[in-house]
Amino acid sequence: MNEAPLAARLSEALRPLLGPVEVGGLRRLSGGASRETWAFEAGGRDLILRRDPEGRPSPPGAAEREAAAIRAAGQAGLEVPEVLLADDGAALGTAGMIMSAVPGETIARRILRDDIYAAARAALAGQIGRFLGRLHSIDPSGIPGLADADPLEALHASYQAVDDRSDTFDATFEWLAARRPAPAGRVVVHGDMRLGNLIVGPAGLEAVIDWELVHLGDPMEDLAWVCTKAWRFGSPLPVAGVGDYEELFSAYESASGSSVDREAFGWWLVFSTLRWGVICMTQAAAHLSGASRSVELAAIGRRVAEQEWDLVELVAPEEWAAVRAERREDAAPDDPGLYGRPTARELLQAVREFLAGDVAAATEGRLAFHARVAANAVAVVERELALAAAQRARRHTGPRWHRLASAVRDRLEVANPKYL
Repeated sequence: MNEAPLAARLSEALRPLLGPVEVGGLRRLSGGASRETWAFEAGGRDLILRRDPEGRPSPPGAAEREAAAIRAAGQAGLEVPEVLLADDGAALGTAGMIMSAVPGETIARRILRDDIYAAARAALAGQIGRFLGRLHSIDPSGIPGLADADPLEALHASYQAVDDRSDTFDATFEWLAARRPAPAGRVVVHGDMRLGNLIVGPAGLEAVIDWELVHLGDPMEDLAWVCTKAWRFGSPLPVAGVGDYEELFSAYESASGSSVDREAFGWWLVFSTLRWGVICMTQAAAHLSGASRSVELAAIGRRVAEQEWDLVELVAPEEWAAVRAERREDAAPDDPGLYGRPTARELLQAVREFLAGDVAAATEGRLAFHARVAANAVAVVERELALAAAQRARRHTGPRWHRLASAVRDRLEVANPKYL
């Protein structure tokens, strides 16, 4: 990719703020399926650009609203980056913003594993609770344009807008509608509070980033989202993989002066799991429609099975446990058939090993990340070829949630068997 046109745009956009500056070190960072993230230097400062990808614009005014929320949080003393510029696309090519870079780590596996973050892990659940308690105390009138939609209706509308369907999602929408708790209030909700959107240093939280989903909503939404199983990244600890519920709730209650309704929180945890599943569908739809062709977006579509499995565990834990314990047959033998050796599965194995080994090792940053994503996608196809015949022949019987759990287990054995 030729970065020169973007560097020129950045230099011109920053001129009124920093004077004539030369943009250097421009590089796109890995991750961020919904927005592009770029790091660069200008005027002696380390800066970050976040902007919409070409062909996938945010709603009008989204960048300005996100910037206003970050600035309001900063004025309240919360840990956020400094926003230098918010733009509707006229200056940056697509809508986005330029912010100060905050030192620290965002990659979840490093935060959860590396020794340097041991003290941070011990403190982070409480720090998240305090941050959210103070965020939810901000006067929403200071942030113009905050959306205030019914969350369940909005989520169902997003689900209806894609072609894919899930029987488990359909059943969960019914479950949620029948058990909806009374609202706990209308506050400024970050909307995506989780590892990956937290900059963490050795002592803990340094900044909260990625405010593109900020809106008015129930405070339980933020608390449940950070506890969604997908955002634990394999850790058994329920709060972002670093702490226990009571650490989060106690810190939140002290900072906000409001109590946490544990039963309502449970409803929001189911909602949050379903929400991430629908987001996986919509991101895959962006690839399938051609709006934003991306191996990362394509692979995310198969993560729907993980959220279906988590929903069964939350809503029908006994059926989940019974299906999880079932003995399943081994993969079908790899028959050379008409085409001989190597078989299709053996060819896919060779491609997967090349992507995960040679390509990932020879590259870095975003390209290395996407090589690993592509290798995982190839592994999904390998497993589908091995298991599809037996799975199609299987008949799912029993009560509704048992049938759903059995069908989801089939999907997950292909998509990500480690998740079982």
